[in-house]
Amino acid sequence: MAVNGVPQHEGGYAVVHRWRVRPGYEDLFVEGWTRVAHAAHRFSGGYGSRLHRAEDGVWMSYARWPDKEAGDRGGQEDAEGAAMMSVSVEESLPVMHLEIVADLLAEPGTTAG
Repeated sequence: MAVNGVPQHEGGYAVVHRWRVRPGYEDLFVEGWTRVAHAAHRFSGGYGSRLHRAEDGVWMSYARWPDKEAGDRGGQEDAEGAAMMSVSVEESLPVMHLEIVADLLAEPGTTAG
């Protein structure tokens, strides 16, 4: 279905996590995040995740799930990866829970919508 020419996405759920990382701990944070994200993908049916660093220094992770229930389950976490992140994080900002209503994101080699 399309609304005003924009393909509508049926279902889907995303979560945005945000952190301020301690100076000098960036590499450890990325390694820990990577381990935790891989575990969530393997054990709970997540569609994957991306890690970004904003211009203001805030780190942000965007994770996609088939539905809120799968996201809430979160799966089996990598305890060592979680510990690496915990040591690295100076401040955790509020988590954002997102319902996907339209999706025009296309990976290289694919088409959107």
